[in-house]
Amino acid sequence: MEKEIAQTTELNLVEKEDNKKTNIPLILGIIFISLILIIFIVFLGVTAFISSTDKIITGIKIKGVDVSGLTKEGAITRITDDFNKNLPTNVTLIHGEYETQLNMNDMGVNFNIEKLVDEAYQEGRSGNIFSNMFTILGTMVSPKNIGLDISINNEQTTNLLNDISTKLPDTVVQSSYYVDGDNLIITKGKTGVVVDTESTINNIKNKINDLSYTNNKVELITVSKEPDSIDLNKIHSEIYKDPVDAYYTTNPYVVHPHENGVDFNISIEEAQAMLNEEKDEYTIPLKYTAPNVTTNMIGKEAFPDLLAKYSTRYSASNKDRTTNLKLAAGKIDGTVLMPGETFSYNTVVGERTIEAGYKEAAMYQDGKVVDGLGGGICQISTTLYNAALYANLEIVDRSNHMFIPSYSDAGRDATVVYGAIDFKFKNSRNYPVKIMFSVSGGVAKCEIYGLKENPDYDVEISSKITQRTSTSIKSVTYKTVRQNGQVISSEIINRDTYKRQ
Repeated sequence: MEKEIAQTTELNLVEKEDNKKTNIPLILGIIFISLILIIFIVFLGVTAFISSTDKIITGIKIKGVDVSGLTKEGAITRITDDFNKNLPTNVTLIHGEYETQLNMNDMGVNFNIEKLVDEAYQEGRSGNIFSNMFTILGTMVSPKNIGLDISINNEQTTNLLNDISTKLPDTVVQSSYYVDGDNLIITKGKTGVVVDTESTINNIKNKINDLSYTNNKVELITVSKEPDSIDLNKIHSEIYKDPVDAYYTTNPYVVHPHENGVDFNISIEEAQAMLNEEKDEYTIPLKYTAPNVTTNMIGKEAFPDLLAKYSTRYSASNKDRTTNLKLAAGKIDGTVLMPGETFSYNTVVGERTIEAGYKEAAMYQDGKVVDGLGGGICQISTTLYNAALYANLEIVDRSNHMFIPSYSDAGRDATVVYGAIDFKFKNSRNYPVKIMFSVSGGVAKCEIYGLKENPDYDVEISSKITQRTSTSIKSVTYKTVRQNGQVISSEIINRDTYKRQ
C-alpha cells in the first residue's frame, strides 16, 4: 500500500514537471505576442501622431534632397534653394559643331516643386492607418527618393526651336525674292535640315527630369527637308500693286502719299517658263505705273502754313550758272516729305551731267575756282539748308565749303558733291512738309509749307567769325528755339573752318 502511494506521488510529480515544461513555450509565446501587440499599438499611436503633425516623415527625398521632418513650406524653400544653387538656368543644345543655349524661363520649364512636396507630404498619410504605418516603417529602413515630373511650355519652346532651326549651318534654305530696281530676283531654295521640335522637346524634358543636362549637352534632333517649291502666283500677288493717287484731308489734316503701281513686265506663263530652267537665280522684269496724282502734285491747300522761307541772290547775267540753279531747284520744287522721311539732295537732284542739261560754270575744286559741270548748284543746297533750319527740321548731314561762298555768310552754307558729299535733313515734324523752289530775277527762293504746331516754334539762326589767321577763318553758328516767347533750346550747330582766298 505504501509502495503504491509512493508510486502515485512520483507519477504526480513527473506529470507536474511535464506540465511545467509544456507551459514555458506557451508563456513565451504569450509574452512575445504581447510585445508585438504593444509595439504594434505603439506604432499605431506613432503613426496616428505623425499623421496629425505637419511634418514630412523620415526617409523622404526629392531628387536627392532630404526633406524629412520639414513642413511643406520648409520643403519648398529647401528644394527651391537647392535647385537655384545647383541647377543651371540654361540648357545647351548642339548639332554637330553648332551650339546654342535655351533659357529655362524662356521655355516655360516648371519643376512643379509644390506638387512634388505635396507628394512627399502624403507619404504615410494617404492610406489607412495600417498602410500608413508600414509606409513609415519602410522609409525608415529604405529611404524613398521622389523623382521630378517637369512641365514645359510646348508652344514657347516650339517657337524657340523653330528660330534655332533657321540658324543651323545646314538648315533648309527656302526660295526667296527681292526687288532690285526694275527687276524681281528669285533665288532657288536648297535642301537641308530642320529641328524636329516634338522629338527635341521630349529629349529636353527627359534630360531635365534626370538632371543629366547639368553636365551634358542636349542633342538637337533634326530631319531632312526639301525647300518649298517656288509659288509664282503667290509672289505675283504679293508684289502686284495698283497705283494709288495722293490725296489729303483737312479734318484732320492728313496727307496720303501716292503709291506707284507694280507688276510683272512679262506674262505669268512666260515667267513660269523661266522657272522651269535649272538655275539658282531667276530675273523677272518689272514695270511701274505712276498714279494720276502724285504727292508733289497736291496743291498748297494741303499744306496751309508757311513754316519757313529763305532766299539768296545770284547774277542773272551768268546764263550757264543760272541754268544750273534752275535745273537743281526744279528737281526739288514740289517735293513732299512725310513725317520721319529724310531728304537727300544728291538723290533728288541726281547726277549733274550734260545729258541732264547742266552747263559749265564757276565752282570750287582742289582749292581753286574753276569752271565745272553743274557749277553753282551749291547755292541751291545752301538756300535749302537755311530754310530747313528755320522750319526746325532735323539736319542729318551737312558740310561747309572750302571757301566762304559769296552768297552766304560763314557757317550758313552747305556744299554738295555728287557721289561724295551730300546734304540731308529729316522731316522731324508731325505733319508732312512741301518744299517750293523758284529761281528768277536774280533770287533763288525756297519756301517750306506744312501745318504749324499749336503753338509753333520760332527759330533764330546766328553765326559769327571766331578767328582769322593768314590761312584760315573759323566760325561758329547758333540755333535758338522759342515757343510762346520762351527759349526752349539754344545750341551750337556748326563749328566751321574755311580757307582764306
